[in-house]
Amino acid sequence: MHTEYDLLIRNGTIYDGSGGPPINADLAVNGQNIAAVGSPGGARGQVELDARGLAVAPGFINMLSWANRSLIEDGRSQSDIRQGVTLEVMGEGSSMGPLNDTMKRQLRERQGDIKYDIEWTTLGEYLEHLVRRGVSCNVASFVGATTARVHEIGYKDRPPTPAELERMRQLVREAMAEGALGVASSLIYAPACYAKTDELIALCQVAAECDGLYISHLRSESSRLLEAADELIRIAREAPIRAEVYHLKVAGQPNWHKLEPLIRKIEAARAEGLAITADMYNYTAAGTGLDAAMPPWVQEGGLEEWVKRLRDPAVRQRVKREMAAPADDWENFYVAAGSPDRIVLAGFKSDRLKPLTGKTLAEVAALRGTSPEEAAMDLVAEDKGRVDAIYFIMSEDNVRRQLKLPWVSFGSDEGSFAPEGVFLLSNPHPRAYGNVARLLGKYVRDEKLIPLEAAIHRLSALPAANLKLDRRGALKPGFFADIVVFDPAAIRDHATFEQPQQYATGVRDVFVNGVQVLKDGEHTGAKPGQVVRGPGWQGRPGSGAERYS
Repeated sequence: MHTEYDLLIRNGTIYDGSGGPPINADLAVNGQNIAAVGSPGGARGQVELDARGLAVAPGFINMLSWANRSLIEDGRSQSDIRQGVTLEVMGEGSSMGPLNDTMKRQLRERQGDIKYDIEWTTLGEYLEHLVRRGVSCNVASFVGATTARVHEIGYKDRPPTPAELERMRQLVREAMAEGALGVASSLIYAPACYAKTDELIALCQVAAECDGLYISHLRSESSRLLEAADELIRIAREAPIRAEVYHLKVAGQPNWHKLEPLIRKIEAARAEGLAITADMYNYTAAGTGLDAAMPPWVQEGGLEEWVKRLRDPAVRQRVKREMAAPADDWENFYVAAGSPDRIVLAGFKSDRLKPLTGKTLAEVAALRGTSPEEAAMDLVAEDKGRVDAIYFIMSEDNVRRQLKLPWVSFGSDEGSFAPEGVFLLSNPHPRAYGNVARLLGKYVRDEKLIPLEAAIHRLSALPAANLKLDRRGALKPGFFADIVVFDPAAIRDHATFEQPQQYATGVRDVFVNGVQVLKDGEHTGAKPGQVVRGPGWQGRPGSGAERYS
């Protein structure tokens, strides 16, 4: 008698996510779950795929995704799906909920090329909104510490009152119950940088009640990097809570030597028993905005106040001076880049400014006959937005060193796009189209920095464990059938800083919750993505919802 499965992937080289050596075997799927791994004699599949000579791995997890808006525009998630990414983890400091009426109005007013209706209030409602619209990938999110702060305090540089702090804690508590993965901060940016350590500890204590994770863009990645790491470790110790460093990096050539002391500091904390991890992207350039080149005080009060100040001649002179000088009290990416010709303008809201996309700040300053600092201020004021920018600030040697760290996973720090429609109006960082493929092609296959099984573990089971996800991140019976079939000899990134909108190649098939979304390298149009919820999720009684993550 033959066993029949919905899907049978035959003859593949199976990397189960554990980091152990692969096995040559078949993989069977029924419904949205993996049914068997091995060589089930006489088994048949309603759909059968021959994966001979190909790697079969758990779907990859993007630990830092900014697909929160791109998925509203296009739920296919093409630039990531074509790299095998089946879960987008969002919420770096700012999350798409909880929102109040003022925040909703600001979100509408500050929309760029992607226009959307705000049909949700809480973070859980936003994630469910995505799934109702249809997404090819699974989606999850942290609740933003900045979002909770703005909800109660706005953009003011002051500590919360006890009553405000308690309301912020309650917002975190509600988001965790809705399935948030933990609390996220992004501490180089205003208004996030206005938060003191005690405020962050208070929010993390709430997330820790249900074993959530604290994840942070450190307060400094340059001159005060080691002190910033101390803050994260202190939060982990005092909350107490598990903690992760967003996009591990050392910014600015004078600081590159600090990587080894940083690694020693984190590994000492781990040896102490603290659960400290990190993630990274596989490039030497950071992608952010021109806000990272200006002091926080000029941004206090929000975008409108920032733009208003930049039109004041006296303020402009002060900002110009502070942009050009190293600072110990704020993170200055303008200085970290070393030169304005190492700052590339990547995205504008204004149609009038879009022709400047892809030019360096130095080139724009020359075109306008002004200084680079004045050009940056003018662009923000004219665009009425932060202006997306790419800063070349990291060392390739440091990237290679970080890649070897067993406690580091991977995140693109970008959206998930397609080279069509509204997405062509700006230039993303090439990591949007190539972060995973660059890891598996350039660094694993070509440079042999780490074994393939280790890279797959750190793309799947490691982040799933850090996030406390249930039945994700491994090829095991009973786990969700998030599966990627790719050719280790062929996988390659093609996106460059000059031409970033180019798909990676080498991934043949991708399944999300047992449904094929990539077939022979082409998107099927299927959108089986689900909300992936954290350990604090409280399913509604009588709703029929299963507790899954």
